[in-house]
Amino acid sequence: MLFATEDLAARIERAEAGMVADAARQVARRLPAGAAFIEPIAGGVAIFTEHGSPLTKVAGLGFAGPLDEDELGAIEAAYAVRGCPLRVEISTLADPSIGALLTARGYTLAGFENVLGRALPAEAPARSDGALTIERSGADRIDTWLDVIVTGFATPDTRGVPSDESFPRDVLDRIMRDFAQTDGMATYLATLDGELAGGASMRTSEGVALLCGAATLPAHRRRGVQAALLARRLADAAQAGCDLAAVTTQPGSTSQQNVQRKGFELLYARAVLVRQASG
Repeated sequence: MLFATEDLAARIERAEAGMVADAARQVARRLPAGAAFIEPIAGGVAIFTEHGSPLTKVAGLGFAGPLDEDELGAIEAAYAVRGCPLRVEISTLADPSIGALLTARGYTLAGFENVLGRALPAEAPARSDGALTIERSGADRIDTWLDVIVTGFATPDTRGVPSDESFPRDVLDRIMRDFAQTDGMATYLATLDGELAGGASMRTSEGVALLCGAATLPAHRRRGVQAALLARRLADAAQAGCDLAAVTTQPGSTSQQNVQRKGFELLYARAVLVRQASG
């Protein structure tokens, strides 16, 4: 059984912050110089790529000492100049002084995310009868993978607590394309009865496998697609030398139920705090 110590949470948060920062650097390559910024802050990272992007946020705070108000003020000013709300995701195991500072500066609670994990290696994936197959999706199939993922995200599962975020399809299309091309990212496609049914991705870093970007097309839901994608990624992560897998879900969602069925345990939550753009 995994126990959510501060060290374990710090490890996951560091991997998560590294993933979004690397994805943001990929995005920045296609933007005008200076349009995006990626700044370290309090052990985490503050990112702006574009309005409405899932990468535009502050992640990984709280495991390198208290938050410096001057550093925070500079980040707030950079967001304010761009007319963008500032979204901060902070673990319940992070330094508690950070949450107090943020609320004192006008941040409000917008929601929660759950972070679940399991030790690797996992049990071997069940044999497929051929009707459902999972394959790695390389650069030559990026357009196919992207269409499956973005279409699946466009019609989210409504079970559980709804997300506080929603993204236009054109923004998701751009961001997920950049995301898939980030170093260390592996992408997968699921085929069911000869038809594309779903997709997913995984980033491995410092022995942590972050399972992300998973979606099933509406016509193929409740047929084991996500379970199969999960099992394949766990097997690949263990083969790559990872000893820990982690995933972020909406509280009470079908995604959370799916990963708990595969032995994941609820480790901690992230509070999502937002400061609206001023002026």
